[in-house]
Amino acid sequence: VEALPNAMFRVQLENEHIVLATISGKMRKNYIRILPQDRVVLEMSPYDLNRGRITYRYK
Repeated sequence: VEALPNAMFRVQLENEHIVLATISGKMRKNYIRILPQDRVVLEMSPYDLNRGRITYRYK
């Protein structure tokens, strides 16, 4: 949905929930750019369902 500072993103899931997500370490290391309209794969935290980690960006 939107890009936030410090490699954070507000991501909208398919079930319309909005989650705060960061970029995973390998994506950050390889400088993979994520734009607000990109579709991504998200790993959810089992402890806090409002946070996640972006692990893949679809081409």
